[in-house]
Amino acid sequence: MYDLHSLADTLLAHAPALTLAIGALVTIGIIVVIVMLVWPRKPPPDLAAEQRMADLNARVQVMGELLAKAQSQLQQTVHERLDAVTARLGDSMQTSTRHTAEHLQQLHARLAVIDSAQKNITDLASQVTSLQSVLANKQSRGAFGQARMEMIIQDGLPKDCYEFQATLTNKARPDCVVHLPDGPSLVIDAKFPLEAVTAFREAKSEDERKFATARVRADIAKHVGDIAAKYLIPGETQDMALMFVPSESVYAELYDSFDDIFQKAYRAKVIIVSPSLLMLAIQVIQQIRRDARMREAAGKILVEVGLLVADVIRLRDRVENLDKHFGQANGDIKQIVISADKIVSRGERIQDVEFASEQPNADILPGPGANRLEAGE
Repeated sequence: MYDLHSLADTLLAHAPALTLAIGALVTIGIIVVIVMLVWPRKPPPDLAAEQRMADLNARVQVMGELLAKAQSQLQQTVHERLDAVTARLGDSMQTSTRHTAEHLQQLHARLAVIDSAQKNITDLASQVTSLQSVLANKQSRGAFGQARMEMIIQDGLPKDCYEFQATLTNKARPDCVVHLPDGPSLVIDAKFPLEAVTAFREAKSEDERKFATARVRADIAKHVGDIAAKYLIPGETQDMALMFVPSESVYAELYDSFDDIFQKAYRAKVIIVSPSLLMLAIQVIQQIRRDARMREAAGKILVEVGLLVADVIRLRDRVENLDKHFGQANGDIKQIVISADKIVSRGERIQDVEFASEQPNADILPGPGANRLEAGE
């Protein structure tokens, strides 16, 4: 679009020259017509008139040549400008084609990403649908909550520390029993009051909200009462039990809107926990077991430390004995060096045939071999 405007601007720029050329041609044509009309067809022979006619023809010829030259120059300029405009238009078309191809490639790549995202969204929608079908059934919902609780416990505790679906002395079977060292077991039971909480969330009118609120309180109170009645056995279980809610959003909804439920559960010695709080409780149990193992191993550690101290004492005595042996060996080595020096000196004197009187072995250090040297050995 820009190149077409440039071509139009070029033509408009040369419009005055074209107008001038066309005006000159029209003027020359008018002059020729006037001359032909005024001039008699059979003029009398007049040399001056013939001369003027010749001059007029010469001027007309010169003007025609100038006009032809100007027309040629104008045509050449127009052709050059048209060629330049055509070249720029071709370059612009190539650039536009290249940019269009690049944009199409980027568009195809983005479409591929969008297709992949659409596929992921479709898969996620199918998973959400399957999850909704699972949560719609009470039994499936209970199995989901128990499975999540089991996963958290299995990741944080050893196998000998817990038991799923254990049977208590009153024939009750909680979802999980955690065995604590030197104390009764801790009971954990999973409950998922999804229907009541969903009805509370989706309540539109004030009556529906009141009914949903009462339903939530009734369901939670029933769950808390069942846990307190079945799983709190003196001497066998801890004084408190954990009620596991396997959804952070449901737990947050209950905590924000039903604080009195948590107070009543606490008075009933039932602690309502979410997945994150259950993980924290598992960490505390791990620390308790670690401290218990350290107390059990304290006696063994003292025995081992005593044995280690005895070994260090024996090692010190043996190092002292080794130091004594090294001192004695050092003295023997010094005496051996002195004897070797005396032997070398005596051999040199023998080579020089010098037998001066001297006291043998006068500078030998006292030691185990001193008596043998004095005896001439």
